[in-house]
Amino acid sequence: MSAVFVSHRLADEDLAERLATDLRERGHDVWLGTWKIGLGDSIVEKISEGLSSCSYVVLCYSDEGSASPWMSREWMSALSRQLDGTGVRLLPVRLSGGSPPAILADIKYADLTADWAGGLAVLCSALE
Repeated sequence: MSAVFVSHRLADEDLAERLATDLRERGHDVWLGTWKIGLGDSIVEKISEGLSSCSYVVLCYSDEGSASPWMSREWMSALSRQLDGTGVRLLPVRLSGGSPPAILADIKYADLTADWAGGLAVLCSALE
């Protein structure tokens, strides 16, 4: 299955973990900060390793927004690599509301707010 990096705001940790768990239960190799960054680890190094080893970056936006410094670096890195043709794909997910960053407004997203199971199915279909 696919190597998936889940990018989210700290305020959305519970929903992001639910999504990551659902993806992992469907056989995907999921990178989630709380699962991969341990006490004493370099946050920057771990995130860089996660981004470089994934095929997909799932950008979770919500009522909390999607413009945190860490998230912005994560999705901008993925978008740049995608546009350069390096084999990574950015997949926006509406986690609890909100809007995507303006530059991503034309990219179709999976909507977990209206129908979690349906949105998850759309996302999993894109991961295959």
